Amino acid sequence: MRVGVAREIKSDEYRVALTPAGALELIQRGHEVLVETGAGEGSAFPDAAYTAVGAAVADVDDVWLQSELVVKVKEPLPEEYPRIREDVVLFTYLHLAATEDLTRGLVDSGAACIAYETVETDNRALPLLAPMSEIAGRLAAQAGAYFLEKPLGGRGLLLGGVPGVAPGNVVVIGGGIVGYNAAVIALGLGANVMILERSIDRMRHLDEVLFGRVSLVMSSRLQIEESVAEADVVIGAVLIPGALAPRLLTRDTIRGMKNGAVLCDVAIDQGGCSETSRPTTHSAPVYTVDGVIHYCVANMPGAVPVTSTKGLTNATLPYIEAIADYGLADAVARDPALARGVNVLHGNVTYEAVAEAHGLDYVPLEDVLPLSRV
Repeated sequence: MRVGVAREIKSDEYRVALTPAGALELIQRGHEVLVETGAGEGSAFPDAAYTAVGAAVADVDDVWLQSELVVKVKEPLPEEYPRIREDVVLFTYLHLAATEDLTRGLVDSGAACIAYETVETDNRALPLLAPMSEIAGRLAAQAGAYFLEKPLGGRGLLLGGVPGVAPGNVVVIGGGIVGYNAAVIALGLGANVMILERSIDRMRHLDEVLFGRVSLVMSSRLQIEESVAEADVVIGAVLIPGALAPRLLTRDTIRGMKNGAVLCDVAIDQGGCSETSRPTTHSAPVYTVDGVIHYCVANMPGAVPVTSTKGLTNATLPYIEAIADYGLADAVARDPALARGVNVLHGNVTYEAVAEAHGLDYVPLEDVLPLSRV
């Protein structure tokens, strides 16, 4: 199979979907790899690094026209919609529940579109979302500490405090992978950390792995309002796979926060967990609502592409190899986790949460593509 690696055109996105090492693995399995010119430069992989392992470098038209499987990092932008053909498999982060125009564009294309973020194992793990969630959680805590500085509009508070001066308070809403990693960094900075979570089993696990160093509290509407009112940094780390993030922070809740406090909404890719959240970029990462600084960068791991690209390829490569080796139909039949990643196929929305988000008809994948085991 010919695998195309498209260059990212989203603002301030420096990641690439495949490293030269990943390209070599595919080539050794008998596949062709076509990399768009300059696709890896932002991640410190020049074109020569790809050609050295046997990949071809081509312009954007050739990559999209000649490839049977196109891999990306971020969702296609409107200027890319016309390039998506009905006979191509697109494999990337899609976050369709938050973007109706993209959803309809992919439906109209007739292509097979697989979302990294909804590839889900039988035990409900999200293997392709996990590495970027780890990075985003860690970056969120760093960003919160940074934007607390007074010249940047923050409260002028050192998150870790100093001897004789109390540290700041960090409230993390959601105790999943993002929340755990945000807490790790916030603890490392010396902050007081509280995690709001709804699963008692998850809280027990977090208490064990974090050695009792965080406050673990059952999440509820009232608890959220009370906790964020005392917070210097709030990190929104909630996730419903493939669906819009729940709006847990109302405008009134934001209004009740401290002046100069920081909200880092890591759920922004899925619409955000605050009524006041809207996507931002690394070039213009923050804005202020009711005195609260909002950091809502929609591609946070793109700020550290050398780390992010390697972490992403480590996770995605086995699935890319499966699609290339067996073709889409056999690959999803062999692996239910990959099957759950198929969001759009042959003009049908095959992921229920996406269909619900936009009022579109939902068609189960097995009604479009035979999923009998091979």
